[in-house]
Amino acid sequence: MVAVTCMHAKIIGSLAEISPADWNRLAGADNPFVQYEFLAALEQHRCLQEYGWYPQHILIESNGTIVGAMPMYIKDNSYGEMVFDWGWADAYQRAGLRYYPKLVTAIPYTPATGPRLLIADDYHFEQIANELVQAAITHASHHGLSSIHWLFPQSRDRDFFNSHDLILRMGLQFQWENQQYTSFDHYLEHLSADKRKKIKRERRRVSEQDIQLEIRHGDEMTEELWDIYHRFYCNTFERKSGMPTLSLEFFKSIGATMPRQVVVVFASHNGKHVASAFNLRGTTTLYGRHWGCAEDYHSLHFEACYYQGLDYCIAQQLQRFEPGAQGEHKLSRGFLPTPVWSAHWIAQPQFRDVIARHVQRERVAMEHEQMALLEHSPFRQT
Repeated sequence: MVAVTCMHAKIIGSLAEISPADWNRLAGADNPFVQYEFLAALEQHRCLQEYGWYPQHILIESNGTIVGAMPMYIKDNSYGEMVFDWGWADAYQRAGLRYYPKLVTAIPYTPATGPRLLIADDYHFEQIANELVQAAITHASHHGLSSIHWLFPQSRDRDFFNSHDLILRMGLQFQWENQQYTSFDHYLEHLSADKRKKIKRERRRVSEQDIQLEIRHGDEMTEELWDIYHRFYCNTFERKSGMPTLSLEFFKSIGATMPRQVVVVFASHNGKHVASAFNLRGTTTLYGRHWGCAEDYHSLHFEACYYQGLDYCIAQQLQRFEPGAQGEHKLSRGFLPTPVWSAHWIAQPQFRDVIARHVQRERVAMEHEQMALLEHSPFRQT
């Protein structure tokens, strides 16, 4: 373990102020969302400030070497965080206090669990993690910010936050785990008969509509395919009155800089692309992110977003498939309710106590919900 002395924190307003090698040395290769290429593409291609994300990344330096980092943003809203605190903001307003701006350590628009305290394995984790968190609290206090929120931290970070008296909040996502399946049919053998028949029927319906599926990695995408994909992506948000925050240039950028981590599913009918699903892969996990279509086809959403991903995970021997937030319909297809977490520092003492009690009650409800959902697991009882 490398000894670390004389540490000091530095706030940077752009990843352009640090080299990709220095950042990725701390971020590691396991999770694509914390890698320099992904985060820098968000900054460079109009995906952040226009929607209220202002980079304030923390670096910890020791003797001229960057030994810790934390992606962090000042937010003037709660859009794109996927951990909902609108009620907290409303309570602040009713009390005559300002909830915004606040600090958020998260991956914009990405409800995927991963490292938030970026510390290389050869450094002392607890020591540098404490410097990162204290630097964030000092920054928030100095600028009069209401709170700090670490969203979707991995287990090591979560344990650190819990031991340092931050408020831990529990949520649920539906995730799939690969039990050394050798094929999709082998996976189906582990499901109950009715769920197995349902999935086979859905896949058959896609085939009967003469729809073809193909998977393209980033280095297999063309300018035309990116244009087609991005139209589908925007169409989804426009149909739901949302904002398509990720630009075409952003997707093209990560397709070039993260070529084998970008996994795009395309569906075609009569020689024309009709739908797509965008994924990113890490060392052990596939992350489903975005879906779009030109018109509705029976069961195509399930095929493109879930079954193609499951096939891919089995073929690539990936351990997990995290298809994103929400969606109880995922349960019957083998995605089980799995806890996800966030950690919170609240500056105002009275609100901190109120929020802590609320989160504690909420966690009990979440645990009961998880148990109730697991009673409807699609897997055969053994």
